[in-house]
Amino acid sequence: QVQLVESGGGLVQAGGSLRLSCAASGGTFSSYAMGWFRQASGKEREFVAAVTRRGSSAYYADSVTGRFTIARDNTNNTPSLQMNSLRPEDTAFYYCAARQGIMVTTPTLYDYWGQGTQVTVSS
Repeated sequence: QVQLVESGGGLVQAGGSLRLSCAASGGTFSSYAMGWFRQASGKEREFVAAVTRRGSSAYYADSVTGRFTIARDNTNNTPSLQMNSLRPEDTAFYYCAARQGIMVTTPTLYDYWGQGTQVTVSS
């Protein structure tokens, strides 16, 4: 059973940066495509970024392209999300997720989820 635990959230001013990490255990990490999603209060969960099993390719939501970078370290089982130039509209609960197979943007296609970490961006 794969377990995911996010960390690194917090309160930051607009224009600032945060780095989210996701500690993965219980499976062969390199077998899973990884994704980051977020859910703001009163809104549906939305795709943020995803990376292939080997980290060779990544895909981003238009709203974060050029500001966020997803990465993974298969040695340490730790995918991460570097978030720069944060905006108030980035405020949300952020989740990492894992699935076997190719990376996708649809949250319902991911098999495993972490508990999430809150990111709050003040204006």
